[in-house]
Amino acid sequence: MRQSYKIIPVYTADVSGVCSALYELGGMVVMHDPSGCNSTYNTHDEIRWYDQDSLIYISGLTEIDAVMGNDAKFIHDIEETARELKPRFIALAGSPIPFMNGTDFPAIAQVIETETGIPAFAIPTNGMHDYTYGAGIALARIAERFTGESETVSKTAESAIDRESSVNQPHTLNLLGVTPLDFGPQINVDIMKKNLQKYGWEVVSSWAMGDTLENLSRTGEVEMNLVVSSVGLPAAKILREKFGTPYVIGTPISGFTEELIQIMNKKIPHETEGRNEEKDNDSTAYLANRLSGVPEITLIGEAVTMGSLAAFIEKKYQKPVRVICPLETHENLLATNDCTANGEEEMEKLLRDADIIVADPLYRPICPKQSQFYELPHIAFSGRIFLKDIKRKYPEMIYQSQEKIM
Repeated sequence: MRQSYKIIPVYTADVSGVCSALYELGGMVVMHDPSGCNSTYNTHDEIRWYDQDSLIYISGLTEIDAVMGNDAKFIHDIEETARELKPRFIALAGSPIPFMNGTDFPAIAQVIETETGIPAFAIPTNGMHDYTYGAGIALARIAERFTGESETVSKTAESAIDRESSVNQPHTLNLLGVTPLDFGPQINVDIMKKNLQKYGWEVVSSWAMGDTLENLSRTGEVEMNLVVSSVGLPAAKILREKFGTPYVIGTPISGFTEELIQIMNKKIPHETEGRNEEKDNDSTAYLANRLSGVPEITLIGEAVTMGSLAAFIEKKYQKPVRVICPLETHENLLATNDCTANGEEEMEKLLRDADIIVADPLYRPICPKQSQFYELPHIAFSGRIFLKDIKRKYPEMIYQSQEKIM
């Protein structure tokens, strides 16, 4: 049982990640489950639940329906609700029980779309992955279905490049991968936008927090996509294929924003140049100048946000930093010193020799007693427990000076 958890909690599941990513877009999200997934989501993972309405539903799967494979009831309930509420789209998310039963969600989504005329799609969640997986696929579905027709750009298609140069607005971008699970309240997203505006970049849309589906549909007009968490990477790849839009991976943390902007400016295609297919690791801004050597500081959390914070700390203090990512992550998002951790036992071993640790407060019980521990609450890990601290401290800890860490 090396992946069992005795002391620390697990991260938000993939089903909740779907709900979080699609919460504000005017669609209807249906979790196919008896009820457990919904109660966990609205009481722990979703900080907007009591302040902002959203069409998040649970199917109320019964034992007999699960055993008999009664998908007709599931379809009927969704269609009746959709005809009454008229959502912009319908997203179906699976849980462990329908996963074990082999429920054909893509087929069900196709039936629902055909009979209601409302766009419907399935997201292959099963409760066994973390939120980065579910939210990432959810935003990718939005990129596929609601951002215009596919316009794959080849290196030699001059007419396509001319068309793009006439449509794309200079120094505009989309923020991809923005959810409260990583960034907390809306104020933190607003701070990110202000940091980018100071360097002349206008944020056209934020995927998908504080924005609308109509605004997200304009994504092909921008010059650049900025992936601020690993959640946004699947959508960035799809948008590059559809519109040829380049992307850069990194979070605009205060001391790291200038370096990030420089890399973004290099990615802008000129009228005389084609849009070359860049490798993902060439787009990962925070890996450019990471230090080697024995790490003196350890950060725990999501790969992109913590990687960007690590790049800033190393630049400012010239001390090697290690990022431990306990989440499912994509290739080329971690530096040489960085690593992943699969379970509580493995995390404890990695932290055994750590001197300075920056992590969610709930990690403290498994950290060495002699280490210096600095709290950085993460909604996807501790839920609403430290929400007041996040509202008060998060902008200071992430987007302003990191003096207290040193």
